[in-house]
Amino acid sequence: MAVVNESAIRRAPKSIARPQMLGSWFGFLLLLGASVQAQTVPREFQVKAAFLFHFAQFVEWPPTAFAASNSPLCIAVLGDNAFGAAIEETVRGETIQNRKLAVRHFRHLKDVKDCHLLFVSKSETARMNDIVANLKSQPILTVSDLESFTIRGGMIRFFLEGPQLRFEINPDAARQAGLRLSSQLLNLGKIVTSEN
Repeated sequence: MAVVNESAIRRAPKSIARPQMLGSWFGFLLLLGASVQAQTVPREFQVKAAFLFHFAQFVEWPPTAFAASNSPLCIAVLGDNAFGAAIEETVRGETIQNRKLAVRHFRHLKDVKDCHLLFVSKSETARMNDIVANLKSQPILTVSDLESFTIRGGMIRFFLEGPQLRFEINPDAARQAGLRLSSQLLNLGKIVTSEN
């Protein structure tokens, strides 16, 4: 049984610099998450924070998604923050596509702005359809662990397969928002489509 090593999670992002390393990095994360059910919530969310950082490395946003050429790439959480400081710790000192990373937390959908990757918390379950509908044409990579998130139009959803943490991807939802997902990322996720 794999055990999540917290220091390895914090160190790992700095060691992954090339796209060809994506498969081995995600394989490493899948091993770390292999016993996620037996782990505490903070460790589960440390693994998810590392996934968010690496998802962002394999997405191409349209130039209009950024206010200026030096604007940061923002990773945000909507609703309750089960990550604690895990996202901040994971992205500290990192850049993606020559952009610094910023982390924000939003309590309400109406406050969501200037972000590029948005994790939708379980506290937003009752509002999931409104969230997806309001964000579907915006260049924001939406990620969640909410049941049926991707078939309702979200882009990436974490799920457990046995004891392993996996993810599924709705590439049509990403395309509709003007995002280009790397084929390497698409090959590692389970592909789903939205319900009509």
